[in-house]
Amino acid sequence: MNLPYDENEEIEELRELEEEKERERRLREAKREARRAEKASGAKAGSLDHTAVMKVFLCLIVILTLLVALMYGGLLLREQFTEAGGGTAEQAAPVISNAVVYSQEEVDAMIAAAVSEAKSNGSAEVLDAVKNSFVQGMTTTDMLRALYPDDIVVASGGRYHFVPVDRSLRLNQLVPENINVLDSGEFQYLQNGQVVSHKGIDVSSHQGNIDWQKVAADGVEFAFVRAIFRGYGSGKLVEDEQFDNNMTGAIGAGVKVGVYVFSQAITEEEVREEAALVLSKVAPYRLDCPIVFDVEMISGDGRMNALSVEERTGLTLLFCQLIEEAGYPVMIYHNTEMAAVRIDFAALEKYDKWYASYSRKMFFPYEYKVWQYSDKGKVQGISGNVDMNLCIDPVWE
Repeated sequence: MNLPYDENEEIEELRELEEEKERERRLREAKREARRAEKASGAKAGSLDHTAVMKVFLCLIVILTLLVALMYGGLLLREQFTEAGGGTAEQAAPVISNAVVYSQEEVDAMIAAAVSEAKSNGSAEVLDAVKNSFVQGMTTTDMLRALYPDDIVVASGGRYHFVPVDRSLRLNQLVPENINVLDSGEFQYLQNGQVVSHKGIDVSSHQGNIDWQKVAADGVEFAFVRAIFRGYGSGKLVEDEQFDNNMTGAIGAGVKVGVYVFSQAITEEEVREEAALVLSKVAPYRLDCPIVFDVEMISGDGRMNALSVEERTGLTLLFCQLIEEAGYPVMIYHNTEMAAVRIDFAALEKYDKWYASYSRKMFFPYEYKVWQYSDKGKVQGISGNVDMNLCIDPVWE
């Protein structure tokens, strides 16, 4: 569903390699410093007590996290724990007010304090543990999330944001250990050893001509079809050229269908235009699944990026209300960044959610009905990649 990055992919890979080399160098330096500090203080070899280990570990996490940020002039790299949904906008867009954010001055002060603390309490054992965690694939964000379970930790706008989890909202009940990944990359969700999830995809003109009979034979039960999209630069509202082919093909093959609108609306008038057009597009068909409002940030100069949290929430709410008034179920598509810092999630709780995250770690705390877990799926009848989804409870009527 999110826009392809194409030329950015190779750049990101190179930047990741550079980041890894720099992190290894910093770790080696920190390890040497720790050993010198330990030798100078006459410390004897042995294990540290739990409190000391955690103190040093936290200091080292701060150092590693903030050094990575400083490597690119204070802008955080988009980490490959693969949060989805259009990526992270590069400019500093408005975020939700209860997020804890660190300024550059605070970053500098924290680094100085953390380095001093790590030197005075240095331990080769702790340094090795941190290094091994990175070697085994844990990212800085993974570590921060483990250390702050009561916050949603997200990298956005070049900074780390810590947003308190609102436990009065409906919470995600899925268990990561119940995920089964097939050799094909397909995810399944198990209960008592039995598959209870339903296989789904979402498609647009990017997939070209689709053989829906083969798609259905490959076990796909439901599909969301793009109906319309608005240009993130021009603001022009466009109908997906494959919409009717996909709708008739999917329905004819027995696949349950819903539709989605890729919105870049910045005014109520534009939201009303999008709602009116999608309602006219679906009128000839019987929908099984909801009409989805796809609200995303775009890397670069997306016209919706500069909206405030209140404005974006209000436009999303208006679309949902208009679709409800027309008699259709409605759903909101989002990723972690959008839900945590770009919209007022609590104000939209009554509406079902379609969550995009290309990681099996299931960090996001709130309930969602559909999970988009990959944008590189392979399904018979479709040439190239396709977005893969699953749901536990059917989202069709």
